[in-house]
Amino acid sequence: MAEFKIDNTKSQMRKGILEYCILGTLKRKKEAYPSDIIHEMKDAKLIVVEGTLYPLLTRLKNGGLLAYQWEESTSGPPRKYYRLTELGERTLIELDSTWQELVKSVNQASKKTID
Repeated sequence: MAEFKIDNTKSQMRKGILEYCILGTLKRKKEAYPSDIIHEMKDAKLIVVEGTLYPLLTRLKNGGLLAYQWEESTSGPPRKYYRLTELGERTLIELDSTWQELVKSVNQASKKTID
């Protein structure tokens, strides 16, 4: 019988909410360079590396949720800064509602009380 791998489950749970967290970060910061987003995620104990972040940013941009602009840098090549689009803002509002419902449901299902 195979042994259950809790670390895999924990990793999948984190991955499932990264897009939501990226949108929330950009809402709060107005715009951000990818390394700033990685720093924000690490501060929140969500482990994100460039190899994970860039495909997510591309998917969100291709979905119309993000836009970007290039800005000159004094320490190297121009940098791409991301921001939410109007669609991204509307999507975040919907995801906020879904997240609150999910937290309530999970707490109810696991018999935890909500503060």
